[in-house]
Amino acid sequence: MRSPLRDRFARTLAAFGLALAVLLPAASARAATPLVLRIGQVDDLDSLNPFETALELGYEVFTLNYDLLVNFGQNNEPVPGFADSWTQSADQLTWTFHIRAGMKWSDGQPATSADVVYTYQLELNGTKDGGSVGLGYLDPYLRDSFVSSVTAPDPSTVVIKTSRPTSKLVSSYIPILPQHIWKTVTPANVGDFKNNPPIVGTGPYQAVEWKSGQYVRLVRNPYYWGKQGAADQVVIQFFPNAPDTMVAAFKNNELDYIHSPSAEQLNQLKTAPNTVTLATEGNGFTQLNFNTYNKPIPSGGASTTALQDPAFRDAVGYAIDKQTLIDKVLLGYGSVGTTQVPAWERNWHVEPNDVRQFSIDTANQKLDAAGYPRGSDGTRVDKQGKPLNLRLYFPSTDPSYAKDAQFIQDWYSQIGIKVSSQGLDADTLATDEYLDGSKPLKGQLNYDMVIWAWQGDPDPNALLVILTTSTIGNTSDSQWSNAHYDQLYDQQNQAATDAERKTYMAQMQQLFYDQAPYHILYYDNNLDAYHTDKFGGWQTQPAQGGSPFFVDGSINYTVLTDATKATPAPTATVNAEPTAGSSGPAASVAPAPVPADTSSGSPLPLIIGIVAIAALLVVILLMTQRRRKATEEDDE
Repeated sequence: MRSPLRDRFARTLAAFGLALAVLLPAASARAATPLVLRIGQVDDLDSLNPFETALELGYEVFTLNYDLLVNFGQNNEPVPGFADSWTQSADQLTWTFHIRAGMKWSDGQPATSADVVYTYQLELNGTKDGGSVGLGYLDPYLRDSFVSSVTAPDPSTVVIKTSRPTSKLVSSYIPILPQHIWKTVTPANVGDFKNNPPIVGTGPYQAVEWKSGQYVRLVRNPYYWGKQGAADQVVIQFFPNAPDTMVAAFKNNELDYIHSPSAEQLNQLKTAPNTVTLATEGNGFTQLNFNTYNKPIPSGGASTTALQDPAFRDAVGYAIDKQTLIDKVLLGYGSVGTTQVPAWERNWHVEPNDVRQFSIDTANQKLDAAGYPRGSDGTRVDKQGKPLNLRLYFPSTDPSYAKDAQFIQDWYSQIGIKVSSQGLDADTLATDEYLDGSKPLKGQLNYDMVIWAWQGDPDPNALLVILTTSTIGNTSDSQWSNAHYDQLYDQQNQAATDAERKTYMAQMQQLFYDQAPYHILYYDNNLDAYHTDKFGGWQTQPAQGGSPFFVDGSINYTVLTDATKATPAPTATVNAEPTAGSSGPAASVAPAPVPADTSSGSPLPLIIGIVAIAALLVVILLMTQRRRKATEEDDE
C-alpha cells in the first residue's frame, strides 16, 4: 500500500528537522542562555522602596525599575521618560505633560496619567505641614518646585500647577509608581511597604530577585517603550567589606563592570586586556561631618558640646591636610574640597574666602583662643572640663574612609584631641546612628564625627538642602541648624534668574565654610572599570568626562550592544587625557572592539536558511520523481 503523499512528506520534513537540529546547537544554546550584564558594587542594597533608600545603589536600581516623569539624557539634559513631551504656559505657572500612548507596566496593565497623579500626590500629602515621605530624600523635588496641584484631565495628560515659575520639574528624581500596586500606600505607612520583587514598573529592567548582602537580579521589561539594551538580565552583586574580592571577580571575567574600586586597584587594572578604566570628575564629595545637635538625648548625643561651637570646628579644620589625603589615599584621583557645591557644578560652585591652609600650629593657636586648653596629660578639655575623646565612624564598605580616619587621628593627636575610629555597616550607620524623627529621642546620634560621601544631582539643591534645619530628623547627618542658611536656601530657590540664584548660593557656600558643620575633605573622582569583550556601545554621562553607570537615569543601560557581534579593532593602547576640570591621572583605555552593524546579526541564520531551502528542493525533487514513477506504473 502506498502511503499518502502528505504523510510521506511529513516524515521527510521530520527527518529534515532532526538534521537541522544538529546544525543548530549554537543558536539553540544562545536562545536558552540569557546575556547577563554583571556589575560589582561595594555597597549592599538597603531597600527596593524608592522612599526608603539612602544609598547610591538604591537610586541606581529604582531608576532601572521605574521611569522618571522626565528622564536625563547623555549630557543630563531633559529627555522623554514617563512623559514623551511637555509644555509650560506663558505665565510659567502651569506645566502640561503628555503621557506616551499605549505604555504599559511590566505586568501588562496600562500606564496612564493617573499613576503620575498618585505618585506626586503621595509626595504632596506627605510633605504638607513640614512632614516627610519615608526617609525624606525625595521630598525636595516637588517641595522646591513649588507644586500646588497635580491633575489628570484625561489618561494621557498631566497638568501640574506651581505657585512660582520654576524649571526644576523637568529634573525631578521622583520615580512614577504603579497606582494599582501602591494604592494602599500612604505617607503614614510608606516605610512599611517593602516593595518586594518582582517589581512592577515601566523602566527598562525589573528586579525579580534580591538577596541582601549578595545581589539583586533584574530582567528586561518586555513592555518597555524605549530602546532595548543588549543585556537580557542585569545582576548587581554586592561586595560589602570585600572590595578585593570584587576586583578579583572582575579580573576573572565574572563581572563586566565594577564601581568604586580603590585607587590602587584601578591602577592595577589599567593594563588588563579588554578593559577600560575611568577616573572621572564626580558630582559629589567626601566629608568629615560633626554632630552639632544641641538638645539632650537620653543615652545618646555627642560626647561633648565642643562640636556645637563653630570656633572649635573651624580650628580643627586647620589640622586636616587635604592634599595629603588626595595624594596618599586617593593616589591623585580627586581635588581639594571646600564647599558643599562640588567643583563639578561649574555654574554654581564659588570658592570661599580665607580658605584654611594645613597648619598644626594654627590649629593649636585657634583652639587655645577658643577656650579649649590642654589638661595635665596634654589632652584638650571642653568648656565643661571634659577631656576631648571623639568618636569617629565611617562606612566599612570603602577602604579609603579607614585610611582617611588614620590620618585624621594622627593630626588630631598633635593638637591634643584623642580620636577613636570604627567602621560600621553603611545601613547600620544610616539608620541607627543618625536621628530618626519617627522614633523617641533615646540612644540616637551616638556619634561625634563621621566620614562619608554625598552624591549630587544636576541641580545643586540636592546637596544644599541636606544642611537645612528641615532635614534634621531624616536626611541630615550634621544636625546643623542655621536660620540664615535656611533663609538663603529659600531665596536662591525662589530667585527669578540664575544670576540672582548664584548670588544667594555664593553666600550659602561661604556661610557653610565659616560655620564648618562639615569639612569637605575632597571632591573625589568616580572610579570605574568595564570589560569590552562581552558588551559594546558603552556610553558615558556626560559624554565628555563621565561614567556609564551610577550617574543620572537609566539611558546608558539601553544603548549597550552585544560585543560578540562586533569586529575587533587593531590592538593598541590609548592613554586618554583628563577632561577639562578633572584631576588625577588620566584614564587608561585598553583596546575596545569597534561595534559592527548589530542589525545584520550573526551569519548563522543565513547559512541555515540556505541549507533549509536546498534541502527542501531536494525533498520536492525526490517526491516529484517518485510521483512520476508511480504514474508510469499505473499506466502499465
